[in-house]
Amino acid sequence: MKTAFAYKLMAAAVIAGFGGGASAQDGPIRIGVVTPLSGTYSALGQQVKWGIELATKEINASGGIMGRKVELLFEDEEANPSVATPKAEKLFQVSKVDFLTGTVNSASTLAVGQLAERNNRLIATTVSFSDTITGEKCSPNVFRVNAKAGQQSAALAEWLSKAKPNAKVFYLGPDYEMGRSTVAAFKSAAEQKNAKTVGEVFAPLDNKDYSPFFGQVRAARPDVMYTSVAGNDTVRLFNQMAQYGLLKNMTVVGASGTLTSQNLAAVGKAGEGFVTGVGYSVEIDLPENRKFVQAFQQHAKAAPDLYGADSYGVMYFYKAAVEKAKSTDTDKVRAAMRGLEWMTPQGRKTMRAGDHQAVQDMYATQMSNGKFKVLSKVAGAAAIGPDTCTRF
Repeated sequence: MKTAFAYKLMAAAVIAGFGGGASAQDGPIRIGVVTPLSGTYSALGQQVKWGIELATKEINASGGIMGRKVELLFEDEEANPSVATPKAEKLFQVSKVDFLTGTVNSASTLAVGQLAERNNRLIATTVSFSDTITGEKCSPNVFRVNAKAGQQSAALAEWLSKAKPNAKVFYLGPDYEMGRSTVAAFKSAAEQKNAKTVGEVFAPLDNKDYSPFFGQVRAARPDVMYTSVAGNDTVRLFNQMAQYGLLKNMTVVGASGTLTSQNLAAVGKAGEGFVTGVGYSVEIDLPENRKFVQAFQQHAKAAPDLYGADSYGVMYFYKAAVEKAKSTDTDKVRAAMRGLEWMTPQGRKTMRAGDHQAVQDMYATQMSNGKFKVLSKVAGAAAIGPDTCTRF
């Protein structure tokens, strides 16, 4: 009797297991968002959060993805890979998310990408710039919907070669993966356009005082300074350069994350004239962008920047891939993502199959009277550069 009863219990458990699996397929699609909600890069993380929330609201209002609602689960990574990794592990193992996004710090994206491989899940970054993410350290489970450092640099170097031929450039970057990668990418692009490098320094992340570096800058006598600091570091650097008189005879250019809508007010007049290469501008004259800007402002009570736009776009990237795959299975969705075209506020993007890097048009923009104005454009195919991924 005990044996018969035990078999009945086992049979009931198996049936319940199958029922649970079927229910899971009918339940919400869960997307984990590991992004900085505190610390130096919290302003960037806020744009990520707003963009993802807005897109999810729209997707759910229109019936979800294959009839399933999207559920978001947020974790604060503090722009720190040692924090991002356990947060991502929690989302994979405990929350059982289907997909992951949100990482800002490039080192976090690389670390979480390795974790995604071990968990057989997919991650798409909307912010991280380091070329290695889709280059030397590419992963079959990592996709990037935003422009990498090389794409930004192509647009900025093209503008610089015409606006300031043979410029003498000094470089100041944050001392971690993103900072060194962005400096290396722009230095290569600028030198190919006949710019001359006259100096290079790297400051700690969340640096409070940049004045010890200013002696080297003055001694180098640059025409141009390139920087890839971001968040609160930008506020301190620009205001200290203004205080020490460094902005009088020098043009400051930099990465697209350096000066954004989130730190612009705190930077103030010190940011006037700053030029960057970027994959998004509120000035892009497309119906998709006009609709997005209006909806974003209503949702966030703030203007979108590139992080808000790309984070909005990643949700439609996941939607298009799942609908193409007709599944949330990792292998099927990964295959669907390769070569996928989808619509974003920037227009139509294509996910390059070889390295999982999005192809998109790039712009040189300049800060003028509190707004970025488009100066020039480089077509996506010309900006993206060669596929150097060899891992898959």
